Amino acid sequence: MTTTLYRPTTDFSALPTPTTEQDWLERARLVRDVLATDAAARDAAGATPFAEVALLKDAGLVTLLGPTEHGGGGQEWPTAYRVIREVAAGDGSIGQLLGYHLLWFWAARLVGTPEQIAHVEAEATRQRWFFGGAVNPRDADVVIRDEGDEIVFTGRKSFSTGSTVSDVTVLEGVLEDTDTHVFAIVPSDQPAITFHDDWDNIGQRLTESGSVTLDGVRVPWSDAAGFRDKVFTPRTYNTMNVPTIQLVFVSFYLGIARGALEEAAGYTRTTTRAWLHSGRSHAVDEPYVIDTYGDLTAKLWAAEALADAVAAEALPIHRDPDALTERARGEHEVRVAAVKARATDIVLEVTSRVFEVLGARATTSSLAFDRFWRNVRTHTLHDPVAYKRREVGRFVLIDELPTPTWYS
Repeated sequence: MTTTLYRPTTDFSALPTPTTEQDWLERARLVRDVLATDAAARDAAGATPFAEVALLKDAGLVTLLGPTEHGGGGQEWPTAYRVIREVAAGDGSIGQLLGYHLLWFWAARLVGTPEQIAHVEAEATRQRWFFGGAVNPRDADVVIRDEGDEIVFTGRKSFSTGSTVSDVTVLEGVLEDTDTHVFAIVPSDQPAITFHDDWDNIGQRLTESGSVTLDGVRVPWSDAAGFRDKVFTPRTYNTMNVPTIQLVFVSFYLGIARGALEEAAGYTRTTTRAWLHSGRSHAVDEPYVIDTYGDLTAKLWAAEALADAVAAEALPIHRDPDALTERARGEHEVRVAAVKARATDIVLEVTSRVFEVLGARATTSSLAFDRFWRNVRTHTLHDPVAYKRREVGRFVLIDELPTPTWYS
C-alpha cells in the first residue's frame, strides 16, 4: 500500500533549529504528538510510511547525530536514545525506523576510515538521507565478488528495515571464498535492488522490514567501509555495534510502553467506568486502578533510569574510540544486556496489564490498545532475552566477559 492517513500539521521550517539536548527532546515531543493523533488508524492501514519519514526529515531528527558544520544536530547517543524513545511513544514503528536510521548513519563512524566518515556524515547530513539496512547476520547468502576496482553484492536478506522509504541502504555480505564481511552504503533506488513487500507481522507493521534481493549491486572498493587497498584493519571499537544496537532497541521498547501507559491513563480518566460493586463513582478512585498505575509507572521509571545511566557510561567510549579496551567493551555489554533484559520484561508487562485498568469496552478494534503489546512482542523476539541474562550471570559469577559476536 502507498496511501497514507498521515497529514503534516506542523511547519517545522518556521521553528528555530534546536541546539541543546532539551531543545531536541522538545522537537521529538512535537513529532510524537503529530504521530499519536492517528497512530491506531495508520497501524490498521499498514500503509508505507513515506509521509512519516518526511516528517522525521522536516523535523530535522534524521540529522540529529550529524555534524553541526553541515547543518546537523551535533548530538550524542544519550540524546539520540531519548529522542527515539519520545518518537516511539507516538508510534512504535516510526520510533524503530528512526532508531535504525541513526544506527546506519553512525555505521560509518563504527567501521569506516576517517575519510569515509567525513564524506558520509557530510553528504548524509546535507542531503538528509534516510538510511535503511540489509544486514541480517543470520542470512549467509549474500556473496561479494571482487572485480578489480569494484565489488559486487549478490544474494538475499530476509529483513531490510526501512527498505522502500530509504534513500540509501547499508549492505553487508561476505567476500567470496573468504570469511571477510564487507559493509557498504548504496543508493536504495536502483535496478539491482528489489525490496519485497512481504512484511506481514503482527507488530511494528509500518517498519517496512521485508526481504530484499541483491542482483549484482556494484560498489567501488573505495566505498567498502574501513578497507584500504582491499584490507580491513580491525579495532575494538568495531565491536560496539551490538551494545549500541541493543540500546536503540531498549529505547523504542520503553517509548512504546510509555505511549501505552499514558494513552491508557487518558482513557481511564475520561472513559473507564468504576466497577458497579466498588462504591466509587469514578475509575480513578478505584484502589486497584490506582495501585496498577502506580506499580507500572514505578517499574517503567526504573527501566528508563537504568537505560539513561548505561547510555551515559558509553559516552567516553564514543568520544575516544581508539582508547577502548576489550575489558571496557565487555563490561559495557554486560550492563547493556542487563537493561535489555529488564526493559523487555517491563514493557511486556506494561503493554499487557494496562487492559486490567481500561475496562472491557477498551478492547474495541478502533482504539487498538493492543498495538502497543503487538509492537513490543514482535521486536523483543529479535534475540532471546535469556542469553542477555546469561551474559550478566556469567560476569557476576566467574567474571566472564561476553565474546563479541553479532548478538553479544
